[in-house]
Amino acid sequence: MHLKILLTSLQNPYRAVIPMPDGSSTAHLYRPKLVTTLTEGYGLAAFRQDVIAGLTVAVVALPLSMAIAVASGVTPERGLFTAIVGGFLVSALGGSRFQIGGPAGAFIVLVAATAAQFGIDGLVLTVLVSGAMLTLIGASGLGSLIRYIPHPVTVGFTCGIAVTILGSQLRDLGGLTLNGPEPGLFLPKLIVLSHALPTLSWPTLAVGAGSAAVIFALRAWRPAWPAMLIAIVLASIAVQLLHLPVETIGSRFGEIPRGLPMPHVPEFSSALLWQILPAAFSFTLLGGVESLLSAKVADSMTGRKHRSNMELVAQGIANVASALFGGISVTGTIARTATNIRAGARSPLSGMMHSAFLLLFMVLGAPLAAYIPLSALAGVLVVVCWYMAEKEEFLRLIGDRRSAAVLTTTFALTLFKDLTFGIITGCLLAAMFAGIDRWYAGKKG
Repeated sequence: MHLKILLTSLQNPYRAVIPMPDGSSTAHLYRPKLVTTLTEGYGLAAFRQDVIAGLTVAVVALPLSMAIAVASGVTPERGLFTAIVGGFLVSALGGSRFQIGGPAGAFIVLVAATAAQFGIDGLVLTVLVSGAMLTLIGASGLGSLIRYIPHPVTVGFTCGIAVTILGSQLRDLGGLTLNGPEPGLFLPKLIVLSHALPTLSWPTLAVGAGSAAVIFALRAWRPAWPAMLIAIVLASIAVQLLHLPVETIGSRFGEIPRGLPMPHVPEFSSALLWQILPAAFSFTLLGGVESLLSAKVADSMTGRKHRSNMELVAQGIANVASALFGGISVTGTIARTATNIRAGARSPLSGMMHSAFLLLFMVLGAPLAAYIPLSALAGVLVVVCWYMAEKEEFLRLIGDRRSAAVLTTTFALTLFKDLTFGIITGCLLAAMFAGIDRWYAGKKG
């Protein structure tokens, strides 16, 4: 028996050595995993591991939260508000032991488009409404349905989002100067950016490309090191020491506040509420898919089962709270969740600790963020795009005719139209193929 346990732990080092239930029998319950963890017994050794894991994730989340916020067209502190408030509630109330919540790269395009169209108050209202929708979906027991979105659709919209985000970072990466506003759609954006190529700033491009190169190199050479934070620190030091003409967080946004603002409900009218509903639906759809996908990744790494409906309820509450504190969309984040597990997390307390460490940074080190070059943050997101795009899976699915049709349709519509239209069309196409298969099977039978 002990030999079997040892072999199991060697096959999956993230799984606990002591045999334990995988949670299948309680996956339907509306009970936060934090409550389950504490009632099972929680000791000082587990707490130490959670503190270490929380600090590790915070080091990763710090530059990433600010980079995602800037890329989304809002100030960097709003990304930190999201990770602190939303991340804390996702862990405290969620249906996964290891899920880390916060701002995600997948939302960059949606958040930027909503902020450009409706302003900050409209964006915050959209986040609040989408949070209420997620809560209702989870409370009604519909969370399990999201897991049935076809795999080619998931790969298609994920790759489409990655390419779209990459396009959105070209301006800051190269320090381009535009004559007017940057278009939101992909092709018009590329046309405008190509016209702005004569304004390319070589020092800015060197800082951005150098930051991305440092991250890639460290991930290959020292995967346990906080590559993104190291790249940001090195870029900031280089810009200051060499007096490079590179735009920074401080020069564009000013100093980051030292702490959270007071919660408040954004101003809105019934007309604005009606206008933001389509965007809120898109936020809800993407948030549900992204969160449960991240929870499934955590399950595969640990051998446990998340509670999908409880997870969506927690995500909904976290989005409502994030909006009240001026944050942006909260969702489960795959990379940070995987980092949490690899760092030895034992319970949802590690995610709560990650939020506490981020708040500590805001209180003690907020002025340092003013020196961060915006092109370095763009370099961080270039790396995120590279790892977000499921390149190998994309090429594998292309080999199957029907999967390829669903995949490429979803990818193209996400890239050139919008995310919601891409997902819905992909799902309808997959359902049509499934119906044809059943019809043929019925005829043969």
